[in-house]
Amino acid sequence: MTRERATPDENGEEVMDHSAHHTGPAHDHATHEGHAEHGEHAGATWGTAVKATLHCLTGCAIGEILGMVIGTALLWGNVPTMVLAIALAFLFGYSFTLFAVRRAGLDLKTAIKVALAADTVSIAVMELVDNAIIALTPDAMDAHLSDGLFWSALLGGFAVAFLITTPVNKWMIGRGKGHAVVHAYH
Repeated sequence: MTRERATPDENGEEVMDHSAHHTGPAHDHATHEGHAEHGEHAGATWGTAVKATLHCLTGCAIGEILGMVIGTALLWGNVPTMVLAIALAFLFGYSFTLFAVRRAGLDLKTAIKVALAADTVSIAVMELVDNAIIALTPDAMDAHLSDGLFWSALLGGFAVAFLITTPVNKWMIGRGKGHAVVHAYH
């Protein structure tokens, strides 16, 4: 096991050397903007949380709308349509992060781990809220693609999910979790 050692900085104060734990450019917190000293996440701004939530919402919305459209067009029942929509929401939500970190040079296995760590809670909260809104909106589950109720329940669910998921993301990013794990790779 490698021990950390303290070395004097330019002001003569002792600073812990964390290089034994964090190697490579992905963990170079000293040059990465927005990280507090020693890689701690002192708190996330609302702007950062909004961006992370919009990123998640985009993938979720594409997947969910596609799932709802496919299930409704094929005249599937409510449960299989929702299952497809949720599965596609997770697939598209993860894929946005997966493609971004792959472009940054991560191998597929590591990229999958990063995407799962970055987006699972955000997508899960968003899907729970969005689908609860749709399920609780009278007649929304029986509405057709041509009905305004179908689209208003779906889009209204996204809006409410965004409002609830943003503070969750802010809390997680502030603790170095969720979308914060992606920041080391861009």
